[in-house]
Amino acid sequence: MISNQILQSTLDGLAHITRMDFGIYSAKGKLLASTASDISASNPELINFAQSQADSQTIRGEHFFKVYDEHHLEYILMDRGPGDENLVIGKMATFQLKTLLTAYKERFDKDNFIKNLLLDNLLLVDIYNRAKKLHIEPGARRVVYILEPAQNGDHQEYMEDLKNAVAARPGDFITAIDEKSVIIVRELGDEDDDHSAETYAHYLQDVIHRDSESRVNIAYGTIVNELKEVSRSYKEARMALDVGKIFYEEKDIIAYSRLGIGRLIYQLPIPLCKMFIREIFHEKSPDDFDEETLTTINKFFENNLNVSETSRQLYIHRNTLVYRLDKLQKSTGLDLRVFEDAITFKIALMVVKYMKYMETVDY
Repeated sequence: MISNQILQSTLDGLAHITRMDFGIYSAKGKLLASTASDISASNPELINFAQSQADSQTIRGEHFFKVYDEHHLEYILMDRGPGDENLVIGKMATFQLKTLLTAYKERFDKDNFIKNLLLDNLLLVDIYNRAKKLHIEPGARRVVYILEPAQNGDHQEYMEDLKNAVAARPGDFITAIDEKSVIIVRELGDEDDDHSAETYAHYLQDVIHRDSESRVNIAYGTIVNELKEVSRSYKEARMALDVGKIFYEEKDIIAYSRLGIGRLIYQLPIPLCKMFIREIFHEKSPDDFDEETLTTINKFFENNLNVSETSRQLYIHRNTLVYRLDKLQKSTGLDLRVFEDAITFKIALMVVKYMKYMETVDY
């Protein structure tokens, strides 16, 4: 359960304090970590000790101790050094390893609990029973964040930075359900609000950008008041991440509460979307528009249907822009200078974008 790197670091610390050498073996006698090059791997006597009823034994001047995880033999600790205090030091080191095992086991249990909580895999009674056992406050206010690289890649490059940032808050949890994203369950105070949630998202972004130039998308759900509602905040964050990819590519941080019309379109069934597009564009598609027309449309929307400002930014005469809009009206029957037609056209473009995205997603 504990990595060999952590075991080695623990032994190095013990050796530095006691000026003795140590070794840790698995229950099957495999050497996992040691502080001296002449500490050998498993031998028949070590295996016999592991299978015996004794908790400690001296073999050729070396003291061996069993380290249990509850009633299961997890490790065998060996100490070697001058003096009569070897036995006492060995028992102290064994206790240290047991404490380390307990801490790591609790951490693993909490991580497993949080994952199942996010995925809605727990009954209501199990949520509160396990939360009590793991010392997790069920009534705390929380919000869920999802972080995912904008480009496909390994999230391990910023996972450690996030762990260090979150570690300062005992009520927060960081985990991963898949290989693409990192999930943070953030515990909030009574005075924290939506602004606090957004501020923390920017803080996470700063943490990642300290050591990496990679762009990371951050999405978060709404604040929930009960542990049982954490899965809802997670689902909201997941939706926000998808909707952000489709409609708000320019944003690195997206909140579920600010998805606007994108949230509605995201929940539309594809057959209904196709019917709507046929109704608006008939046999045509926005993909059929040339680049000049699409640029004109997008710029017109960016400038809130202002003809003068749009023509200025496109470096064209006002009459040229009017001509393009008239041409588009003849083609589609929609006049973008009329608010109702502009809204219809804008929604149609978003629906097409959503349909394209769904074609590329493998669920």
